Parts: sequence; C-alpha cells; structure tokens
Amino acid sequence: MPRPRPLTRQSRVAVAAPASAALDPADAEAGLKALRARGLRVETVRPMSPEPFGYLAGNDDARTKELNTLLSRKDLDAIFCLRGGYGVLRLLGTLDYDAARQHPKLVIGYSDITALHLALYARTGLPGLSGPMVAPDWPTLDAASEDQFWALAGGATPVKIIGPKGEALHGMHDGAAEGVLLGGNLTMVAALLGTPYLPDLTGTILFLEDVGEKPYQIDRLLARLHLAGVLERLGGLVFGAFTHAEPSANRPSLSLKDVLAHYARCVPGPVASGLVYGHFPQKSTLPVGVRASLEVSEGNVSLVIVEPVTHSS
Repeated sequence: MPRPRPLTRQSRVAVAAPASAALDPADAEAGLKALRARGLRVETVRPMSPEPFGYLAGNDDARTKELNTLLSRKDLDAIFCLRGGYGVLRLLGTLDYDAARQHPKLVIGYSDITALHLALYARTGLPGLSGPMVAPDWPTLDAASEDQFWALAGGATPVKIIGPKGEALHGMHDGAAEGVLLGGNLTMVAALLGTPYLPDLTGTILFLEDVGEKPYQIDRLLARLHLAGVLERLGGLVFGAFTHAEPSANRPSLSLKDVLAHYARCVPGPVASGLVYGHFPQKSTLPVGVRASLEVSEGNVSLVIVEPVTHSS
C-alpha cells in the first residue's frame, strides 16, 4: 500500500479546488492565511477565487488539470481541499491514479471530497484524511480539533476518536470488529455504488454523515446501501452527524433516530452513533483507508485508529 509521508507544520503543501468555489473569496484568503500561520509552505496552481462555473470552482478541464498536476508532484506532502460542495464525481474518470500511487501524499477534506478519497483508495490503496478544509474550517479551527488532526497527520497510533469536547460514542448494536475504516458523506458513498470507484466494503468499518437531507432522504440513501448488500457485509458502522435534517413542518415523518435504528439492525457487527463528525466547525478528523477497531458493549463504546495513515520513509 502506498503511504504518504507524515505531515508537519513545516511541510510543503498545496491547495486545490476540485469541487465548488469558496462561498466568499475572503474565505479562501482567510484559509490560506490560516495554513501559512501554522508554518506550512503553501502553494496554489490557480487562483483560489476562480470565476465560478455554475456550482463548480471552474470547468472540468481546469479542475482536473489542477488536481493531476498536484498528484504528480513528488515534493508535496499534502493536498488541502478548498471546499466541498459539488463536482468531484465529474473528475473521477480523468484523474491520474498512477501519479497518485507513485507520489503518495495526503488528500485532506470531507463532504464532496469523500468521492475523491474513496476513488483514490479503490484505485491505488492510498489513504487520506477526512478533515478540515481550507475555506470553511481552518480560519476558525478549535485547538482540540486541530490537535487531533496533527496527531493523525503525523502518523500517531493508536488514536482513540473522541469529540473535541470529550464527547463519547453511543452504542446501538453490540459487538467488536477490526477492519479498514472507510466512509464520509453518505450521499457520496451511495452515488459511487455500481462504479469502479467504490472500494469493496466487505469487513470494513464504515462511518457516515450528511447535511441538508431530511429523514426520508437519509432513509432512501441507507436503503440503497442495504439493497446493494453493503450493510450486511460491513464489519461495523459508525454514524456521525446528520445536520439540517429536520423534517418538513406539518408533514408526517419518521425521526432521524428511527431511520438510523432501522438500518443499524442490518449490520451484523457493532454499530455506534454520536461521532462528532460532519458539517460543523468543531469535529473529529477521520482517516480513510487504514485499519481501526470498533467495540460496542455495555461498558465500552470506542473507535480506535490502530494503523497510521502516514509513515516515515
């Protein structure tokens, strides 16, 4: 398996915008300033406030060229993604996976970047970090979230995943499992079903979050995973936050808790919820593509990263 070099505060990194542009150009500048304030040597291939192409941070050719240029650079330790939003799915068929394998580096982001993490792992075995992005997160990142990010990016192990304020996981289904940790945004995982860019999820520990999806929409997405036989093949499952998921007023609805509980019963191994991970400022960083253990019992609910995401050459 290719493994990136450890990321330190003195590393040379680049920022890419493979999905949507920053909501405000000032957010992009604040994010770049925040990374540089940590000591990172930050480069960009194109302006971080490009002329938006609809909901995209430039057309497909521009975003593909930017990402492939950075994937082929052997002098970079990481690619920080500017923002999620939409657009990564349009690039997966034109990415240079050979370059990514030959010059492994951390790719950092979440939300729409889930598709990039899973495609890179499926095609190359390259792990990544589902963590803070440049425009929405780094300018206001809290100390606890940042400390956990640097520990994982530096190759620390074992790392027990707890919330920035000490929030613990909650058990939904007892059991114990160890497997590769994969996941991220539920919509992106479901969108990759039936494509060559979704890794084999058999025996894995899957973590999921989403934003702006009502309970019936989350139900539909989880039903797709169930009907595809994914949930039944998992080693374990961890639910993060499903933000802005309130049902429409004056319309009948199952609760989000009802929906998650229904599909938790499809998983033969341990299931937990309460992971502080999702679309809000203070959150845990999760590795994608390294081994983790999940234990759920009456006296213990824990998710522990047991394999480093980076290694020293």
